[in-house]
Amino acid sequence: MSWKTALDQQVRDYLPKLTWLCDEPLAKHCSFRIGGGAARMALPAAAEELIVLDGFVRAVGAREIVLGNGTNVLFPDEGLDAVVIATTEMKTVRREGDSLIADAGVSLARLAAEAWRAGLTGLEFAHGIPGSLGGGVVMNAGAYDGALSDVLTEVTALFPDGVRTLAADELKLSYRHSIFTEQPEAVALRARVTLKPGDRDAIRARMDELMARRKASQPLEYPSAGSTFKRPAGHFAGRLIEDCGLKGERVGGAAVSTKHAGFVINTGGATCADVLALIEHIQQTVFSATGVTLEPEVRIIR
Repeated sequence: MSWKTALDQQVRDYLPKLTWLCDEPLAKHCSFRIGGGAARMALPAAAEELIVLDGFVRAVGAREIVLGNGTNVLFPDEGLDAVVIATTEMKTVRREGDSLIADAGVSLARLAAEAWRAGLTGLEFAHGIPGSLGGGVVMNAGAYDGALSDVLTEVTALFPDGVRTLAADELKLSYRHSIFTEQPEAVALRARVTLKPGDRDAIRARMDELMARRKASQPLEYPSAGSTFKRPAGHFAGRLIEDCGLKGERVGGAAVSTKHAGFVINTGGATCADVLALIEHIQQTVFSATGVTLEPEVRIIR
């Protein structure tokens, strides 16, 4: 019996309410709009479903990939012989005093809006970030001098040996890094952010200001995975790429944005191969000109 047949049967028997998809196009589930089919895809509505499914997947020896909003990933053109679990239906948020406790699938933009409605300040930087809280925890998402490490106080996660709740000092948070980048087999299920009371009008004004800056400086009108490269020490990736004359550089349907050189965009019909070839060309050109190695921020799944 194949792992697909075994899992199909277990899902029917034990997780009848789980959204379970066969040969699901991954391009529908990522902001790059690139990628072939996933052999199986699941959209659990609660952490309990994810935990049970994870056990089934491990038991049959199938490859498992956990996905948030898909805003920082590049999937292969040929698809994946794997179970892709998207947390987008795990979206409960509740308030406890000055804290918000949210499921991994809650978008950072929504969480920032919930904080504003509650009159809590500290998440304004996340307004406009399209990723999920779970994905944001993994990469310590941040923007405009703010980051989740400023407000995260605990994360509940599924590890191979069970579910654990980690305090902030156990998360190993630094620039685009966390315990989850060290242990990719672990899955963030929910997190607590602790904020401070603030003036709702001032919070809204800051959120609007940051959104205006995003729209003015980033190519939001095109599919992309956000910033393509991490910020190299002492430099800005976009500036290095622009100084090398690479704005507008293209491979197939992939291009370096003319609005912000730090973004590789899908101008229409781009393939994973196009994006990878353009990334490699950028890296080689920048290194030859400056000696700086650009490391992808995009999670490239092969």
